[in-house]
Amino acid sequence: MKFSTGLTLAAYGASAVVAAPTPAQKRAAGVTDADILNYALTLEHLEDKFYREALANYTEADFASHGFDSTFYKNLMTVSSDEMTHVSFLTSGLMAAGATPVAECTYSFPATDPTSFVKLASVLEGVGISAYLGAAADIMSKVYLTDAGSILTVEARHSAYIRQSLGQSSFPSPFDTPLDFDEVYSLASQYIVECPASNPALPVKAFPLLELSPTQAMPINQGDTINLMSKATTVAPYAAFAAVTGPMFVPATSMGNGMYQVKVPSGATLHGQNYVVLNSGNTEVTDETVVSGPAIVEIAGTM
Repeated sequence: MKFSTGLTLAAYGASAVVAAPTPAQKRAAGVTDADILNYALTLEHLEDKFYREALANYTEADFASHGFDSTFYKNLMTVSSDEMTHVSFLTSGLMAAGATPVAECTYSFPATDPTSFVKLASVLEGVGISAYLGAAADIMSKVYLTDAGSILTVEARHSAYIRQSLGQSSFPSPFDTPLDFDEVYSLASQYIVECPASNPALPVKAFPLLELSPTQAMPINQGDTINLMSKATTVAPYAAFAAVTGPMFVPATSMGNGMYQVKVPSGATLHGQNYVVLNSGNTEVTDETVVSGPAIVEIAGTM
């Protein structure tokens, strides 16, 4: 993982393999377009199953009892159909290129009712946007880049609609935040139970888990002190918040037993869904400096 200090966050190369949600050995070969498309397909499989499972578990009446009307339910069915189409599109494209597409994994989603489902849907759509943005710089084929871009714009519309349905700003920041392969996989792997052993190896690995304390209210505000929980055994002296102009570093105070207190920095683009990692230094964020994360935070306010 690497946060750029330029006008955009750079896409970050990383290496490892995945056939299950835990990382394995490093790969020496560089990332190929087929790797990136299979990485995208891995995420689309997750979203596809997430929506199909929810529509199987909750009826239109269930959503209505939680304040989501029939229009929302019908649009949710369209979102689910979009994700299914993305899976079919990427699968067909990989097969046409002579590559083996990854198959659907087994997942466990923490949604327990329509409201918690919609909240998680908003998070996953936001991560999807960041994933496509982060991967774009590594796609060599202009055709594949256009294909990925056409999916990205649809994911952005999904995100805006779902955020609005939750009473959140549809466009809280003038910039979205790219995430690299390992950052995204670290978030997605939290919901992956197991993947088929026959799936092609992907150049990704998961960092140790970092999440907000269960008692931490959301959204948070710039200037708030928040509590984070890390599964890493290494103590981190800094936290880095993602920003379009580069990472914003703040001290991370270890409270023991993996607990940290971190003050949210101020920044014109730090609004909406954002990401924070615990880091060993305060000059750059790379695969070698990340201690754990990213954790997802919702920062109140708009640009």
